Amino acid sequence: MNPEIDPARDLTLHRVIRAPREHVWRAWSDPDRFARWWLPAPTIARVDRLELRPAGALVTRMSEDGTDFVPHMDAVFLEVEAGRRIVFTNALDSALRPALPAPVAMTATITLDDHPEGTAYDVVVRHGTPADRDRHEALGFFDGWGAVTAALAALAESTASI
Repeated sequence: MNPEIDPARDLTLHRVIRAPREHVWRAWSDPDRFARWWLPAPTIARVDRLELRPAGALVTRMSEDGTDFVPHMDAVFLEVEAGRRIVFTNALDSALRPALPAPVAMTATITLDDHPEGTAYDVVVRHGTPADRDRHEALGFFDGWGAVTAALAALAESTASI
């Protein structure tokens, strides 16, 4: 399912990552690698659960000092097509219960496609209302998601020869 993008409610990001899709996928599917790029530096991520399958959990914590970790995300994967597509939402928690996540509820679709220079990495983050979309943008969507995508790219590109 590929719903159309609604500019009033959706935020998008596109980047070409100069690494094969399998390296980008590995950064998404390996908990140790995932923790290395999931949050903007200098914040440190800890992955409690990364079950990359439909109805699988995505539970992470974050820390400013590497010692004290607080909850970051409790979400669930809705769709997973290995090596190509990931859809997750924080509107349901990892126990599949309705959630009211802060700062906004969202559903994110990540698509990996072959590109002559590596991998076309596309993100669509859907929100329930234009106000939620605007709030997410005002809170720094482009800076935050841009920073973690750059970190993902750096990790995947550094392992491209492995």
